[in-house]
Amino acid sequence: MQDAVEDVEPIPFIAVRFAIGALVLAPLALARPRTSGALRWGVAAGAALGAGYVLQTTGLQYTTSSVSAFLTYLLVVFVPLLSAVLLRRPPGRSTLVGVALALLGLWLLTEGAGIGLGRGEALTVGCALAFAVHILVLDRTAGVDIMRLNAVQFGVVALALAVPGALAGGGYDFPASAWIAALYTGVVVNAVAFGLQVWGQRRVSPSRTALVLMLEPVFAAVLGYADGERLGAAGAIGAGLILAGILVSESTSIDRTVNIQSG
Repeated sequence: MQDAVEDVEPIPFIAVRFAIGALVLAPLALARPRTSGALRWGVAAGAALGAGYVLQTTGLQYTTSSVSAFLTYLLVVFVPLLSAVLLRRPPGRSTLVGVALALLGLWLLTEGAGIGLGRGEALTVGCALAFAVHILVLDRTAGVDIMRLNAVQFGVVALALAVPGALAGGGYDFPASAWIAALYTGVVVNAVAFGLQVWGQRRVSPSRTALVLMLEPVFAAVLGYADGERLGAAGAIGAGLILAGILVSESTSIDRTVNIQSG
């Protein structure tokens, strides 16, 4: 995504990516038995998912993929906080400790490492908040067919951004590299990986799922390092503290609120 948004505007890229994902899933979703709530919850999930991806992809224009990945996974810390505010589920002591660690890590990753909490970092924190809302929406979708839910929410994102995407910059006049990135993220990340993740989460414990998904920012940091990105000593310590805060916070999260999305 970071390579793609260097050549095209984020909004048309996201619109195309999610349109591809929706089109790939559409025939499979139509073949599935109907379940109540797919449209209602798909629209709600799509609104939160679209906001998250717009903020994340726009933020990638102003920060590195490594920093973006670590900041995005602050969503695991935001989930219990939002649960406390919206669902009146007060966070435990471990959750508060986890939040404190993550905030200290955020400071070290940005200000302490000399990156600064600039536009890209602020947008990515907003992305984490939107993804946390998405998690809470998915918490209400028990019994809804996964294929239909994903097709609807991907379609909602694509339709919501279709006109803004056409009006942004060069619109849908993508170079070949951006089309390849859109095809990859639309098919492999959206249609395949996201579906596999939701399918897998129904077969292992949410806590174990969260721990496995915490490897995503680690992989992003390794790949970013191979691509020439450097966090520095303070940044690396900050990233580690964010992971520690996520781990501590997740250890006491209510299982049913953790259905984390990636990509």
